[in-house]
Amino acid sequence: MSRHVVVVDQPAEWQDDLPESLLLSARDYIAGQDFGTNPTVKVINLCRSYRYLGVGYYVSLLAEARRHRVIPSVRTMLDLSRKTIYQLVTEELDEDLARHLKRNQEDQIDFVMYFGYTQQADLQPLANVLFDRFPTPILHVQLRRSGKWQIHKITTRGPADITADERSTLTDALNSYLGKRWRAPKARAVSRYDLAILHNPEDTLSPSNPKALQSFIRAGKRLGVDVDLITRRDYPQIAEWDALFIRETTSINHHTFRFAKRAEAEGMVVIDDPTSILRCTNKVYLAELLRTHRVGTPRTVVLQRDRSTAEIEKLGYPVVLKIPDGAFSLGVYKANTPAEFDEIATRLFKKSDLILAQEFLRSEFDWRVGILGGKPLFACQYFMSRGHWQIYQHKADGRFVEGEARTLAVEDAPKDVIQTALKAANLIGDGLYGVDLKQTDRGVFVIEVNDNPNLDVGVEDLVLKDRLYQMVIEEFVRRLDRQQEKAARRFT
Repeated sequence: MSRHVVVVDQPAEWQDDLPESLLLSARDYIAGQDFGTNPTVKVINLCRSYRYLGVGYYVSLLAEARRHRVIPSVRTMLDLSRKTIYQLVTEELDEDLARHLKRNQEDQIDFVMYFGYTQQADLQPLANVLFDRFPTPILHVQLRRSGKWQIHKITTRGPADITADERSTLTDALNSYLGKRWRAPKARAVSRYDLAILHNPEDTLSPSNPKALQSFIRAGKRLGVDVDLITRRDYPQIAEWDALFIRETTSINHHTFRFAKRAEAEGMVVIDDPTSILRCTNKVYLAELLRTHRVGTPRTVVLQRDRSTAEIEKLGYPVVLKIPDGAFSLGVYKANTPAEFDEIATRLFKKSDLILAQEFLRSEFDWRVGILGGKPLFACQYFMSRGHWQIYQHKADGRFVEGEARTLAVEDAPKDVIQTALKAANLIGDGLYGVDLKQTDRGVFVIEVNDNPNLDVGVEDLVLKDRLYQMVIEEFVRRLDRQQEKAARRFT
């Protein structure tokens, strides 16, 4: 049976509000009194302050080290310490504010949440969502309207910062919270593991088409894995699954990276992991990584604003210019003349302080080699869009034309293509990668490494068929089994 512990600075100050059996001083908890690594202990950290390296911070830090479930977690403390961090989450809620506050005529609202409860009933739906994202005993939330409602600021408060009346509300909310389950369990079928696939049904350039997603679900059933399709709205419940598979186009300032970070922090198996996303989504990093490890690439120059024209002249024309975080041929341009170069570079420098210039290697197709867990998974030839120099030709109206593709068995692809792809992917990690390469008379050159390559019915699966999807699920099972074995060894 789970045991709740309320950790406070001075238990005597709380004896009129809470049963003595619940209370424990921060000093005694930090000293490790009685609990060891019993994972059923649930800690409510009500210290006066959660400042970095303060007593309250160490209570949560040690709780996590002891495998106790704790509120607030260190991650939540750090997330709330800077607006630039928590704003990535709260900006998703701004559209909901318009619905909750459509009849409110004020320009600013301040309210306090106690374990997710607020005395302002019209704001309770928002408080529920915020508590799911930032589980903390007391939160002070400031809303501002400037054209539209936005979450302006969120700050934590300690018991020392509240009045006697607020203290009463806090203890009532705490007693109500202690009577709830810490996490409502998801209704599960009998399965070995639960896997969540993050996707966006409205994305026309999704890394897996709807038929592929259904193929993953069927492969999961064959292997005893319950596969659920989730969207960005499921962020608060992500810890209900054992593993996360991201099937959206990733970016750092994006919910996909936030999902990956959260899943990793929860101890879940996640593909692709935050480090892989960080490394793959920036072409400047990739260019330097590949150059340092002597992996063949087109001649590349990292350009700053005060660029030297001599650097470009060495590459010759035409030259390819790239924004560091583009995807699906977006943010990639070809300059045929110095005048075109100046025009494109000026435009790109408005978005990034650094851009890439690469020599243009003409080819009928690009190789894409899929790598999973350090092993080749598939090999495709992606042909250029008709009459265009890229695989994807994007139109001004937002539509795009995609070139044809040909899929080969890995053993039928040129060995130097596969070996070069493996060398490049292994520099990133052991996740799922798509390595793009060009094969010319001069040799094989890596164009980029993608952290969430396409796995589509009718393209990448033409050789392996359903086996492709099964191999991906098998990799999740292998990692989850290994994780379980490590956990078992720790407690034997």
